[in-house]
Amino acid sequence: MVFQPLDPAPPPSRPRRFKTIPVRTLVPNLITLLALCAGLTAIRMAVEHKVQLALAAIVFAALLDGIDGRVARMLKGTSRFGAELDSLADFVNFGVAPALILYFWGLHELKSAGWIVALVFAICAGLRLARFNVMLDEPNKPAWAGNFFTGIPAPAGAITVLLPIYLDQLGVPTGLVVVWLTFFYTLLIALLMVSRLPVFSGKRVGKRVPPEMVLPVFVVVVLFFALLISYPWEVLTAGTVAYLACLPLGWWSYNGYKRKDAAAAARGEGTAPADAPPAHESPSLDSPDLDSPGFDSSGLAGDDDDDERPTRLN
Repeated sequence: MVFQPLDPAPPPSRPRRFKTIPVRTLVPNLITLLALCAGLTAIRMAVEHKVQLALAAIVFAALLDGIDGRVARMLKGTSRFGAELDSLADFVNFGVAPALILYFWGLHELKSAGWIVALVFAICAGLRLARFNVMLDEPNKPAWAGNFFTGIPAPAGAITVLLPIYLDQLGVPTGLVVVWLTFFYTLLIALLMVSRLPVFSGKRVGKRVPPEMVLPVFVVVVLFFALLISYPWEVLTAGTVAYLACLPLGWWSYNGYKRKDAAAAARGEGTAPADAPPAHESPSLDSPDLDSPGFDSSGLAGDDDDDERPTRLN
């Protein structure tokens, strides 16, 4: 027959096969999830009025947040999924959890006013993270701008805003006056997080260690953690005060770079390259390269070894 009465049945559709996920892409995400568990545990400890355990959980979450991106880059396990997960975890760990800890610790004595300032801090943390993600695509950004954050990053803001509780653990007398001071201090840190203040990022410090400095670095790291475990409130208080004292230095250094660029432009020499940091460096500490070609449709990284996952501190 020239024409068949019925068309032959179409071939059975084959189920879509997804690419297998390398284990190396899962390890950084597991670290991020562990940090998220620490942040949620801090909220529970705050509700149960176990302030010391709540603070320990926040510090543990901050330490994990500082290494998950670096682990991802070392293992070539960056992914868009991991970057998004990291942003959500940062909001819970360094926005919601510190606000609730402060509220249950002392701000609840101010009733609605205490709850409002806790809300403001959590919202500012979320806005800061959202602004950071948007600024990744900012054009004509000088290369030296990668040395600075815009505003206090979320993890540093979380550690810094808890200073009144550190002082309380050191035996500083508390009362209604101290609670009101905490109110204004929390509001100040929240505004600094969403401000345009340039803050040193430290992303390009310590990437290479001279051979003669390897052993001293080991000793310093071990000494730091030993002091943090043995004298946690003293170390956290000193670190917070030192961090706040160094904020003007970031502003001064940032303006120095801008003056150099302006002077070079006036001489007709042009400015520094406006591109983002080189491909072998992460664009910023909380900044994923979401448009790199190594991402598959599931959001997890493919086999492209050039992908980089951000280190998000804030």
